[in-house]
Amino acid sequence: MDDTALQELAAHIELKRPDDVVSTEIAFGELTVTITAQSAASFVEFLRDDSSCLFSNLVDITAVDWPERPHRFDVVWHFLSMYRNQRIRVKAAIREEDMVPSITDIHPSANWFEREIFDMFGILFSGHPDLRRLLTDYGFRGHPLRKDFPTTGYVEVRYDEVLKRVVYEPVKLTQEYRQFDFLSPWEGAKYILPGDEKGEAK
Repeated sequence: MDDTALQELAAHIELKRPDDVVSTEIAFGELTVTITAQSAASFVEFLRDDSSCLFSNLVDITAVDWPERPHRFDVVWHFLSMYRNQRIRVKAAIREEDMVPSITDIHPSANWFEREIFDMFGILFSGHPDLRRLLTDYGFRGHPLRKDFPTTGYVEVRYDEVLKRVVYEPVKLTQEYRQFDFLSPWEGAKYILPGDEKGEAK
């Protein structure tokens, strides 16, 4: 798609919603609009109803974890306008304790997207009709897509033949799982492979 149309769309959105828009950017043939998190619901409604936008199709909602930032998470919405053959990405940066307005009243399909984000990242959506875990088990601890979540998790689930039921146990590693030295597996061989120099550097 020609970037001219996207530039015109960005200018129109900035003109109509100056208090909501933090910035706009065009990259890879798609417009990204960064907004304030508090304005998410009203901004999405504007995108759906405005005659120059008509983004009536919610494609996806996701999040990105940036642990080193004060505003740790980006919540990201993707929309499609079938009428104008355009896509738009909407982003909002939030702190860990912030709540994001739910858009389930505007796009009912947002229900499970928001539940998944709550489950995987721990982000809360205010006004959601049924905000509970979607992919993890009952009583699951933590949020697996946060970058500080251990790759092994905290609890393992297995079926116990003696008890004849599913049991939950703390993770017990049978090897030194976290103690990688990143040396080449071919270290000591008679030929040199990329990575062997790491062993010599010690």
